[in-house]
Amino acid sequence: MKNAILLLSAFLICGAGWSQETKNKKADIDAKVASLLSKMTLEEKVGQMTQITVTVFEDPAKPGYFDAAKLKQGIQDYHIGSILNVPNPGAPTTKRWQETMTAITNEANKTRLKIPVLYGIDAIHGASYTAGATLFPQQIGLAATFNTNLVKRGAEISAYETRASSIPWVFSPDLDFPRNPAWSRMWESFGEDAYLSAQMAVALVDGFERNDVGSKYSVASCMKHYIGYGSTTTGKDRTPSIIPERILRQYDLTIYEAAIKAGAKSVMVSSGEINGTPVHSSKHLLTDILKNELGFKGVVVTDWKDIIYLNTRHKVAETKRDAVRIAVMAGIDMSMVPEEFSFYTDLVDLVQKGEVPMSRIDDAVTRILRMKFELNLFENTVANLKDYPKFGSEEHILEAYKTAAESITLLKNKDAVLPLNKTDKILVTGATANSMKYLNGGWSYNWQGENSDVYAADKSTILEAFQNKLGKENVLYTPGADLEKEDDAEIAKAVELAKNASKIVLCLGEKNYTETPGDISDIYISKSQIKLAQALSKLNKPIVLVLNEGRPRLISDFEDKMSAVVQCYLPGNEGGRALVDILYGDVNPSGRLPYNYPRYPNSLEKYNRKYTESISENEQNNDAKYEKSYLPQFEFGTGLSYTTFAYSNLKIDKTEISTTDEIQVSVDVTNSGKRAGKESVLLYLSDNFASITPEVKALKRFEKISLEPNETKTVKFTLNQKDLQFVNQDLKWIAEKGTFTIQISNLKKDFLLK
Repeated sequence: MKNAILLLSAFLICGAGWSQETKNKKADIDAKVASLLSKMTLEEKVGQMTQITVTVFEDPAKPGYFDAAKLKQGIQDYHIGSILNVPNPGAPTTKRWQETMTAITNEANKTRLKIPVLYGIDAIHGASYTAGATLFPQQIGLAATFNTNLVKRGAEISAYETRASSIPWVFSPDLDFPRNPAWSRMWESFGEDAYLSAQMAVALVDGFERNDVGSKYSVASCMKHYIGYGSTTTGKDRTPSIIPERILRQYDLTIYEAAIKAGAKSVMVSSGEINGTPVHSSKHLLTDILKNELGFKGVVVTDWKDIIYLNTRHKVAETKRDAVRIAVMAGIDMSMVPEEFSFYTDLVDLVQKGEVPMSRIDDAVTRILRMKFELNLFENTVANLKDYPKFGSEEHILEAYKTAAESITLLKNKDAVLPLNKTDKILVTGATANSMKYLNGGWSYNWQGENSDVYAADKSTILEAFQNKLGKENVLYTPGADLEKEDDAEIAKAVELAKNASKIVLCLGEKNYTETPGDISDIYISKSQIKLAQALSKLNKPIVLVLNEGRPRLISDFEDKMSAVVQCYLPGNEGGRALVDILYGDVNPSGRLPYNYPRYPNSLEKYNRKYTESISENEQNNDAKYEKSYLPQFEFGTGLSYTTFAYSNLKIDKTEISTTDEIQVSVDVTNSGKRAGKESVLLYLSDNFASITPEVKALKRFEKISLEPNETKTVKFTLNQKDLQFVNQDLKWIAEKGTFTIQISNLKKDFLLK
């Protein structure tokens, strides 16, 4: 006991010391910011609020290299505080990034105050704009792992490799909350559940920033896109949303709140509008809620041209100058202008004429300077490449492979057709079978990701992974179909080849895309691919359907004819070999769907739907001809394994609780099969009756565990009062007295809130 007391005392002393050190560091930075701010002219301050894309400064005769006069003009004449994006032609090496950042730093050091330029990049699944970097699954695949430790480790590696590129700021994580599966950026999100999204957000922020954002191995994160961006009524990118504030607070805002508490240094604002108000013009959302209510002290930056769009698209500002006034007064700190200097000239004029107060400018610049000091940019802006020996290393690649393997989700396995036998003759076919573009998706080496086959030429496509495992002579292949264009001759060729195979691996999905180029009007998988699937199914041979897609494209026209269905999402550079290792049983699948996979285009209910979304006519008139309305192709949380897991002994420590109690939950999970496996244990909670119509169930906790055959583990969770609450009509979080149901697997327990 004495030793325990001594250890506790030491821990408390260390904790107090760390806390005091943090306070001292913050006070020191605050003093430096205040001192520097007091020396700055209006023009220098407004320059700090201006972000320009790097290509503006390039020499037209030498793409990728600076025109010295243009760079000087931007940094010395306009005092710009931030640069973003990728030099032409894209994906520089770490050496070229070093040269680029050295040129920028040298120019900044010639200015009066020598304020460093803050460089930002869309490194959303690794240092994805640097040649040779380690690319992880896209965010939707990270969510499917249900493994926050794995996700955090991936973010640490991404931060390391981004800093090796001399870049200190990443526009990640994406905290959008998609409500329409047609949306082109669904794969950049964590799916349809707010709790899962919040936990993954914290994992990424922790991994990027590592409690010391000034480290040469850490980067500042940027939450995006605040707020409501993923909920467009049309499903198209950058189109309006209609979202009551009660809904925003109960779901969307909780994700940002979790990331802010984790220490996220910046936030990017949604390009959309909510209930007729563009977010960039909403003081209520940006200042009243984000800055004041949530206490966010970081930098609020726009997305591409979005202040200009207040005038040209949203039509809430009659001029670009008026748009600048509206946005800055709403709470914008930095404008991604990004191809001109109009924001700078307009804002200087607005302040000089008293239309924007200097206090608003000082607040914005204080936030920007604070982040620059926190990032240690005044001491170091360019990476010493010798400090990054693990860039693109086998160690990092292994982590990307493990993450891809844990993300890939087995949705169906009829008659245990998987795992495959290495003696089987296999036909690999389908439009996504032989390209790295479809494994990586957008934001990979360049905006739309169309150059992945060039930059990732040393990586394995799905076909190449099969050939590497079995030998080229043992794998039959033909594309079978184009992603969009129907080709009867190619389908006939695939059918003929399939006659010589015992099993077919059919790789279907989508093109690489992001943002508006990814807009679609039909969520069915393309007709050319459906036609191939249906033609092959007539052979009555086992077909393993492999989906490579950023959103659930409907497969209900032929899913019943598939023996197995495997969802890969966008698994990154190591996804091909991870998939093939799963198909042959070298790896046991453990991913779970982070969204409902819909069956019909007009039936898009989420798993946590309201009861009225599940009404079955036969409940009322007992007429069997009516189908139940809630019938997704696969439900949120679906994920099969090559082993089986048995749940038992669900316990809660109280059957009645007060409004201050926590409740302890435990359950035993046994690997009842013959293979080692990983299982995501999901705890759902149902509020059985409430004044706001309750959800059928909502995810409240999860934990991923590993079990050997016949091994049992007891998994424990703690639920608190916030887990019982919802947002009422007065926009207050409340819990109401009554019965709640805990559900883990097929086990349930009730408790009463008194």
